[in-house]
Amino acid sequence: MGSAGGPQARYGSGCGGLAADGHGMALYRWPAIASSGESERMTENITTMRAAVCVGAGGPEMLEIREVPVPAVREGWSLVKVRGAGLNRSELRTRRGHSPSVRFPRVLGIECVGTLAISTHSTLRDGARVAAVMGEMGRDFDGGYAEYALLPNDLLMPIETTLPWEVLAALPETYLTAQGALDMLGITPDHQGRLLIRGGTASVGLAAASIAAGYGFDTAATTRRPAKADTLTKAGVDHVLLDHGEPLADSLHDLWPEGPDYILDLIGTATLVDSLRLVRRGGTVCMSGSLSGWLIPDFEPIAQIPSGTKLTAFHSDNYKGSAGAPLLQRVVHQIEAGRYRPNIDRVFTLDDIAAAHTYMENNEATGKLVVLP
Repeated sequence: MGSAGGPQARYGSGCGGLAADGHGMALYRWPAIASSGESERMTENITTMRAAVCVGAGGPEMLEIREVPVPAVREGWSLVKVRGAGLNRSELRTRRGHSPSVRFPRVLGIECVGTLAISTHSTLRDGARVAAVMGEMGRDFDGGYAEYALLPNDLLMPIETTLPWEVLAALPETYLTAQGALDMLGITPDHQGRLLIRGGTASVGLAAASIAAGYGFDTAATTRRPAKADTLTKAGVDHVLLDHGEPLADSLHDLWPEGPDYILDLIGTATLVDSLRLVRRGGTVCMSGSLSGWLIPDFEPIAQIPSGTKLTAFHSDNYKGSAGAPLLQRVVHQIEAGRYRPNIDRVFTLDDIAAAHTYMENNEATGKLVVLP
């Protein structure tokens, strides 16, 4: 894939079928996909679809490929032909049974991209290219692990682009979270500073590194695996710190004696208290990931947040629907221009969704996993 005069994308075999060497993908000129003006309206004889249905709490084997009815369109909801969906660790936890509100069977998937097959939206017509993220998608109602998804109109984000579907599918949740977290930290392009990203090889970490590098920030990021250091460097990280599960104070203070100005903590509960100690006095820590769980036992804010240090958080549900559409469109333009990287680790088919979850659960990914129905 690639246009004349540009490099070819490299695809090889791997777990789940298609495997994308996505870490340099933002340097490519993307081939155009079909114009959004081409109608995707369903014909009347399409009544069933393939979906990955989570039939109960448990391992990846609980994800079963089934032929199910296409959802019936109703007022305020539109039918999206899913062209791609990014995979997220929250879906893994839901599959394990750690989301008490979710009832099985359920089609998981908190995000997707595609085209409107049947629109009830007041301004978006059939065939419009859209993205959707969060809003209880894949939890209260069926999500993106399917050929079609019935979604509330207020979740739909219109997108103008000719990026390939696997690239577009890698962006919504990842880049909206990364940009939102940097916004909460107060990181902007008009000033400089020092940023530490904990959990740097997560897809959100790589996206945040790409954005921060574009701002000119001095950025450090952690990884547990030396083999992933090169990926961080390619994403724009200036300093790679190996995290062996021990306190980072010595290696970090050798780099920045006063500590970083900002810490984006994507590991979460297991490292947050340590991050509060590491950031410079008066600096800011943002928790925007939960790789280590949801709760901090015996957290004592007065004792554990140094005076003057600020603690904040970001949840991507804040950027769902119309709130996130302009930001996502801006990210798309930056990807098209080669300024940001999509950081795709692998692309799976729907048939390989259980293998994709196994790969994610084993922490093998460096970047975003995408499934194409």
